[in-house]
Amino acid sequence: MKEIEQLARDDEKRQEQIVELLTEAFAQLIENDERAFRRKFRKMAADPFAFYRGSAFLFYADMDSLEDRFADERTSRVWIQGDLHAENYGTYMSADGVLVFAVNDFDEAYLGHFTWDLRRLAASVGLLGFSKALSDATVRKAVEGFAHSYLAQVKAFAEGDRDSDFRLTLDNTDGAVHDVLLEARMATRIDLLQSLTTVEGYQRRFREGRGARRLGADEQGAVYTAFQAYLETIPESKRQASISYTVKDVVGRSGFGIGSAGLPAYNLLIEGRTEALENDVVLSMKQGNVAALSQVVSDERIGDYFSHQGHRTAVSQRALQDHADPWLGWSALGGEGYVVSELSPYVADLDWDAVAEPDEILPLLRSLGEATAKIHCVSDAGSDQTLVEFQTEEAIVAVVDGEEEAFASELADFGAAYAQLVRDDHRRFVDAFRNGSIPGLPAD
Repeated sequence: MKEIEQLARDDEKRQEQIVELLTEAFAQLIENDERAFRRKFRKMAADPFAFYRGSAFLFYADMDSLEDRFADERTSRVWIQGDLHAENYGTYMSADGVLVFAVNDFDEAYLGHFTWDLRRLAASVGLLGFSKALSDATVRKAVEGFAHSYLAQVKAFAEGDRDSDFRLTLDNTDGAVHDVLLEARMATRIDLLQSLTTVEGYQRRFREGRGARRLGADEQGAVYTAFQAYLETIPESKRQASISYTVKDVVGRSGFGIGSAGLPAYNLLIEGRTEALENDVVLSMKQGNVAALSQVVSDERIGDYFSHQGHRTAVSQRALQDHADPWLGWSALGGEGYVVSELSPYVADLDWDAVAEPDEILPLLRSLGEATAKIHCVSDAGSDQTLVEFQTEEAIVAVVDGEEEAFASELADFGAAYAQLVRDDHRRFVDAFRNGSIPGLPAD
């Protein structure tokens, strides 16, 4: 695509743009924890896909400059996941006790063009396909299959299927999706607890070390105060018995994953639904990050809807994820917003290392299309939030009507072209990082 080729006509200017956007996105966090960002950037330097995962801000700067003919007044204002690459799918245990395969990780969720989620996924498939030495034709077929599956499910919702009733479970899946659901089914709460905690004097508490940090009295008191405020954000319909919310222990944790470097976090050990030690629950209280997408969406009504980034993350997850975590909520600590959720033993990520051949990848991409359609369509006028006051499925069907083949073909074109741009940008990023061109991170 010539539009994408134009983004990097000048190699030096493109590298300068990458450094500038890195600085805008992370300067304060780098100042707070330089070592954490060295680790983050070394992970991003490992390969183009890792770079892509950590550079959503660059992706949205590019999207803001590209034409999107399928975005109108409604379809440019859809709740989207915001970082929809191929590894952001996995399992969760729904509030009604069903293991579900769906989109996960809502740290970047916001409102924007529905196509932005699809484009980000398509480019990630291009990157993964290249790393697996798949032919361009196979990658194209996979992305087009994803697009057609997505559109077919959106149309089914528009024609009467209830979006809240549809989900990918053990009963209606096969292949890689079914395998990851089975993996999640084998997990147990006690295994999770044993990996993080120990029992001393008939009481469970967090283990020392392993990334856990004991808190001083003032910090611990502030966390307890934030926890009490969080309890007020749990919907009445999801509240459990009061014994469930008794705090037994708390530790500090450093941010985890490529996207969470430098973000402070805490783990809280909670009583759970009974006093039996096997029912204890571990909650994560993590500082919310600024959604990359919010940097290019200027609608003040959206920004004003959220009290802080923790509020945005939790509200977004409730909108996008049907039967969401009953522990999900938010609070504030030290003037920053935090999102609170359970560290669930039933979360298993899609394992792309186990998926290599076209006859495995093509059906998997069709399932990812269905899962993506679900989150876009469930987070509309039928959900609890009020930012999207129309039926998303009707808006998407209207804008794509009669152009389904062109839509799928253009998405595949985009994925191939943008994946190539990312591979080149990865080289530019590595050169800038290793030569000390990123402010706050001098060369070794």
